[in-house]
Amino acid sequence: MSDFRIETNCVQAGYKPKNGDPRVLPIAQSTTYFYESSEHMAKLFDLSAAGHLYTRISNPTCEAVEAKIAALEGGVAAVLTSSGQAASLMSVFNICHAGQHCLCSAALYGGTFNLFDKTMREMGIEFDFVDPDAPIEEINALFKDNTRCVFVESVSNPSLTVLDIEKWVDAAHSHGVPLIVDNTFPTAINFRPFDWGADIVVHSTSKYMDGHAVALGGCLIDGGKFDWTKDNKYPELTTPDESYHGVIYTEQFGAAAYGTKARTHLMRDLGSMMSPENAFLLNIGLETLHLRVPRHCENALAVARYLEADDRIEWVNFAGLESSKYYERAQKYMPNGTCGVVSFGVKGGREAATKFMDSLKLAAIVTHVADARTCVLHPASTTHRQLSDADLVACGVSPDLIRFSVGIENVEDIIADIDQALEKATK
Repeated sequence: MSDFRIETNCVQAGYKPKNGDPRVLPIAQSTTYFYESSEHMAKLFDLSAAGHLYTRISNPTCEAVEAKIAALEGGVAAVLTSSGQAASLMSVFNICHAGQHCLCSAALYGGTFNLFDKTMREMGIEFDFVDPDAPIEEINALFKDNTRCVFVESVSNPSLTVLDIEKWVDAAHSHGVPLIVDNTFPTAINFRPFDWGADIVVHSTSKYMDGHAVALGGCLIDGGKFDWTKDNKYPELTTPDESYHGVIYTEQFGAAAYGTKARTHLMRDLGSMMSPENAFLLNIGLETLHLRVPRHCENALAVARYLEADDRIEWVNFAGLESSKYYERAQKYMPNGTCGVVSFGVKGGREAATKFMDSLKLAAIVTHVADARTCVLHPASTTHRQLSDADLVACGVSPDLIRFSVGIENVEDIIADIDQALEKATK
């Protein structure tokens, strides 16, 4: 499948039926799997034979979708998770433990920030957050002897910062640690972090990948190129795991060591696997990903240009606009578009923003983003509500910021809805 282009892989990768098999990926609705001998089962528990032990660890339906996503991103292994939050947690926790350190971009989704700054900090892991546009010298100064990884978003939610990934790859690798990239907003259609040197990719598959707001999920993808054996910095991958009778992941699984450990260790113990039904629905969404993402981006650019020309709007942030400070960077890394999300402020501040959203008829106020339907949210009072004013500034979220997720409806209808809502909000 890797020889096919990405559009073909959206449709064909992952599942290849044999003679007489269902043409469409089946749902393997079973928690357990039958084997003819206890010897074979023992080999599965030793990780010395391929196969499915239990759906908490792997499942045939999930496996096919994992293979498809790995093909889309260009990775060697993928692990589906119950949510994007679970994928982010596992991506760090797979190699970073109590007493160790993770360096992060400050421009993060609010849920990810809370996960790191609250829950994982309570687990004993130290986090530092830095402006993604900070000079390389400032970023380098934050690395410590116990730094184990770096976590960033390719296009941040909701501030829409476009990451200078080459700078961050250089920073991480110069300190001997991997770069983890949340690639939810661009998806592999617009941007493939592994092509630019990243090591691990995560997604909230609930967004564009699913595309229809029907299946919660996440995914963790292993790029397979980071040298985990260098300087003996990652003993969890290079020394025996006694919970699997001494298996050494780098020796037994080679390039897929990180991804295999995430599945066989963390998924085994945390139990955050995606259900087969959700994997089935996700696969249906993936089959049209290459068609939907360009439409999202096309519509979003038209909306952004309309907003930029409207004197009822205080400011607009969208990297596809020539006036954007991220325009040149986006052209370099994501020339076909970044995503379908536009952020902006209505003149009149938070009160006008609320009135604008309440006046929309086509666009819905929902706790979601990046699906086929146009939707809108006020992050400062919802997804980022728990953050302090200082944290909001660091994340690029102003009090008046409206996150407008442009769907795939007729763009003239979307713009007409914005116009009538602005008329009511700015009277």
